[in-house]
Amino acid sequence: MSTAAASRSYPRYDPVHLVGVVMHVGDEGCVVDCDGRAWRCVRAASCLLAPAVGDTVLVSGPDSSRVFLIAVIAQADPAAARIELPGDVVIAAPDGDLTLESGGRTQLNGRTRVQVQAAAFGLQAADADCRVERMRYAGAEVKGSVGMLRLAGKVCETAVDRLVQLSRNVFRITEESEHVRARVLDSQASQSARLHAPYTVVTGEELVKVDASQIHVG
Repeated sequence: MSTAAASRSYPRYDPVHLVGVVMHVGDEGCVVDCDGRAWRCVRAASCLLAPAVGDTVLVSGPDSSRVFLIAVIAQADPAAARIELPGDVVIAAPDGDLTLESGGRTQLNGRTRVQVQAAAFGLQAADADCRVERMRYAGAEVKGSVGMLRLAGKVCETAVDRLVQLSRNVFRITEESEHVRARVLDSQASQSARLHAPYTVVTGEELVKVDASQIHVG
């Protein structure tokens, strides 16, 4: 048995394990300078931090034809880091919470779409700025509570089965014309009602009725 093991031929390796500096980064891999020799290598799947020119990296492989960049040891610019992965990426915490935190600005960029899906969604901020070219909303109910509401636009259209408004004071100015079309129009004031214009016309096809304890004309 020992004779069979001794007669077996094993592959001969010349392993590579060096520290160098990134000289070039391209689509096909990186060029790393190690003690004056340029090594062409691809980034290993376990190396999530994308290397940049000037970074000190660790390259390793079984032989000179199979060399991989396995780690970024020191960055040339520690203030800027990029985690880059090919293909679809999922960051999951099946049994815990997931938190993204930054000391400055946190930004999400999607070339085609950014989607948020959850059983509940909460947003809290001291100041918010929302700029959307076109927006569609569909839901069962909307409730809002604000101290002041200001809306400015060219056209406002509302289509509902029932509209209820409650307020202490209403002040409305229409510069040109206002038209109301209703099957039944009922206006009632608890104290006084006034309708005034340079020209006032009250017409009825069948009946016009004025009823009061006193009626003054003229």
